[in-house]
Parts: sequence; structure tokens; C-alpha cells
Amino acid sequence: MTTPLTHLGDMPIEEFLRDYWQKKPLLIRNAFPGFESPLAPDELAGLALEEEVESRIVLENGTTPWELRNGPFDEKTFEKLPETHWTLLVQAVDQWVPEVNQLLDYFRFIPNWRLDDLMISYAPDKGGVGPHFDYYDVFLLQGLGKRHWKIGQMCDSNSPRVEGTRLKILSEFHTTDEWVLEPGDMLYIPPGIAHWGNAQGNDCMTYSIGFRAPSHADIISEIGQDIALSIADDLRYSDPDLTLQDNPGEINAKALEQVRNIVLQHLTQENIALWFGKFMTERKYLEQTQEEPLEIDADEWQSALADGELLWRHPSARIAFHSDEKGTLLFADGEAICCTRELAELVCKEVEISWRELKTLVQDPVNRAAITQLINQETLLVDE
Repeated sequence: MTTPLTHLGDMPIEEFLRDYWQKKPLLIRNAFPGFESPLAPDELAGLALEEEVESRIVLENGTTPWELRNGPFDEKTFEKLPETHWTLLVQAVDQWVPEVNQLLDYFRFIPNWRLDDLMISYAPDKGGVGPHFDYYDVFLLQGLGKRHWKIGQMCDSNSPRVEGTRLKILSEFHTTDEWVLEPGDMLYIPPGIAHWGNAQGNDCMTYSIGFRAPSHADIISEIGQDIALSIADDLRYSDPDLTLQDNPGEINAKALEQVRNIVLQHLTQENIALWFGKFMTERKYLEQTQEEPLEIDADEWQSALADGELLWRHPSARIAFHSDEKGTLLFADGEAICCTRELAELVCKEVEISWRELKTLVQDPVNRAAITQLINQETLLVDE
């Protein structure tokens, strides 16, 4: 049974995934009817003043073409900016503004562990970040004002770039479609598709919902390092059936097969699942946790919940789970935690959890220990 979502233009999710996801762009008019930006331009600029917030300013005509400046900024920076042709970008606004965080719930038809963050850009007239492409999927929701978008060709690492800038600006752009988006309109762009957006008039704000897409190089590098930590030093390359070679300098096929078998021996489904779950749930911004870990015991949080307090998910928490015949692992902010599948599903699904929902589950000591760890590492917070 298909499930249409209004922000996909009443298109069934299955149809979007089949025909558009990672395949071709999609313009969705009035995806969010009556949308009003939960953040004003001045508030976005205020976030860019903060040390712990990642922010950037792109000037089309700065000291270099497409000059990139990294925050945090001060108020004088904004006073000196030109009237047109610049953009402010603030990363992970969902972690700082609850109303923005709630927007991510509309995109959870894609697995949680694929969601990255919600970036907001502000631009005066003609502001933009230039023609470029991304290696990940992105939904571009128009939050305020108007933006003119052009869609271009498929690109890759060999596509020519503009020299003299730290940004990866395309030097060639071949327009295939173009639209003007107004508040509530949304554009989906798959990886590799060139796109170019410019503000039409002042006070243009665009909400960018991006997705995690680790490179093959990162996957090979990171999983190799992670698995290597668990391998005993006693395990070595060996060749007890060695035979005489015509030339001692040759690395023959038999030796390479031995190396391949060593690699495959350690690339088990269990090892891959353990690494991938931890890797894909690592927090991007660790500054939002306490410097010293909490030390709350199970009795304390159970008493608090029984008195009416709730558990709620930290805005920057990342969680997922994996089940197999051996049981369930809940991955939370880069940690692997044993629990039942029922608890894992509850924690991954709900933003707020009450004692009524937990009371039966935490009779299992494994689940009780899991919740205690989630609270102490601040994946879950205890509050009214």
C-alpha cells in the first residue's frame, strides 16, 4: 500500500524512490503549503556569531572570485558586506533550533542514518554559491523570498572547475531546466547533478536537507582501521605449503589469493555491521555534549520517569539499530549498545519516551543498562 506525503506533491513514497531518488531532479510546487520560516534572517546571522556553530560566507566578487570566509563572524563583518552577490551559510541549524529540527521528520522515509543535517542559507539579491554539484542527495526547501534555480549536466571529479577559489565552482554549466522557487516550494537534486541558485530580490532563505554518503575510500580506510584494532598480533601471513619458484622476485597468484583470504576472513557480516553502525551514527558536532560524562544510575532515571518526567532525544543525537540471529545492537552517537529489538525500535522512532512505554521493557536488565548508558552519554536526556 502506497503512502502519499504532501511534501512530495501527493506522490507515493514508493514512486519517488523508484523514479527519482538518486536518478533525476524533481520540482515540487507548494510542497509545504503556507510555509513560514521558523528562523528570521537576523536570527540566522546571530547563530553565525557563535563559536560552536559552523558558518561560512561566500562572496561572488571578493578578494578572489567566489571568496570563501569561515565563521564565527562578528557584527562588523555583516556591516561591511556588499548589497548584493553574497551568501551566508549556517550548518546544522536543526541542532540549535527545535522548530528547524522538526522539519527533518518529514524526510525520515529515508533511513535515519542517512540523514545528515539541515543547513540554511541567506542571501540578498543575486546571492548564491555558484554553479556546483554535490556528492550527496539534497532537498532544497525555499523558506523565505525567491530563488532562481538552474539544473545542469551530470558531473564528477573530472568536471572542470574555476581556478583561484577554495570552492569547487564549475567552469562549465549547461542548463537543462530552470525554475523560480517561492516559500514552500522544494527541489530534489540527486548526487552529481550540477545546480546553480541565485536569490531574486532581498531576504532569500533556503533550507537544505542533506544526506550522509561516505566515499568508498572512507569506507575502506575506516573499516580497515576499526577491524584491525580487534585482531591479535599473533595472526600473520603464512605459507606452510610454499613451493619453489622459478624467479624469487615474482609475487604469484597463490600469494595474492592468500592475502585476499586474510581480508575476507575479517570482513564478516558481523564486523561490517558493527563498524558501519558506529561510523554512521557518529556525531558531527561533539561540542554539544558535556565535557565530563554523566553518572546517573538506573534507580535515578527510573524514579524520575515514574514521577512524570520524560526521556527525550538530544537534538544532535544519531541513532540506528541492526538485528540478526545473535540479537540486536543499538548504535547511538558512535557507540554500540546491546538491547532488545523492541527497545531499539522505540528509541529510534520516538523523540519523547514516557515511563508507560518503558516500564515493561526495562524489566530486562539488558534494556535497563542500555537506557542508563544512553542517558549518561547524552543521547537521551531526562526532562519534564
